[in-house]
Amino acid sequence: MSPERAVRSGAAYLVLVLGGLVTVAPLVLSALTALKTPAQFATDPPLALPTPVTWTNFHTVVDEGLGRAVLVTALMTACITLGQLVFSILAAYAFARTDFPGRDALFWVYLATMMVPPMVTLIPLYLMFAKLEWLNTFWALVLPFVFGSPYAIFLLRQYFRSIPEELIGAARLDGATTLDIIVHVVVPMSRPVLATLTIITIVSQWNNFMWPLVASSGRTWQVLTVATANLQTEYNARWTLVMAATTLAIAPLVLLFVLFQRQVLRSISWTGLK
Repeated sequence: MSPERAVRSGAAYLVLVLGGLVTVAPLVLSALTALKTPAQFATDPPLALPTPVTWTNFHTVVDEGLGRAVLVTALMTACITLGQLVFSILAAYAFARTDFPGRDALFWVYLATMMVPPMVTLIPLYLMFAKLEWLNTFWALVLPFVFGSPYAIFLLRQYFRSIPEELIGAARLDGATTLDIIVHVVVPMSRPVLATLTIITIVSQWNNFMWPLVASSGRTWQVLTVATANLQTEYNARWTLVMAATTLAIAPLVLLFVLFQRQVLRSISWTGLK
């Protein structure tokens, strides 16, 4: 390696390391603060290790309803992710492999809804669920997102169109129905993009804030993001409690990244290519 190239590589790695430190530092600071007592937080430097480590802050926020919020958020995320996968697969296959009048025009009109800001549909959605008397229910959290999304359908449609037509034709010659083709041919060949969509959906729904804030009241169906925001309001001077709630909110996503690191990186590169 030439000296000039070595300098460039060293500079690139230095920038990456600095970027990683900037990204990780808030997470580390949140965890360290959550493990301190209020007295330690007031007297010790921000990055000082807690001595001794205390779990009282986590117990307090769980007793304040954060534990239920975690369960509600997990259930909501699981239902939406499953629905997104099922309905997006069906819709994407229809747009990619089924011929019907106005197929392409309908697809591009539907895709154009990606340009509509979510805040525009917030009030109509609220009025719709209010008329149905479904506000502050689990269905209010799930139904607006469970039937697929333009991004998910576009991503799957593009991948389904790359599957060789010969495979689908061979399955039809063997007597397979459309559902058989989707389940036994298309889905097994689309595992990378389905994993990508699963990760993206889990992260986006776990962090969903605005619609759950509007659609639910009280603590019965309060999701994690709303519960954390309420704790910040109630304990604006108790940063150890706020950081404990924040750490609990972030921990599942960090665990997801640790367990599926390769797939997460693959999903980033895949969505970037698409």
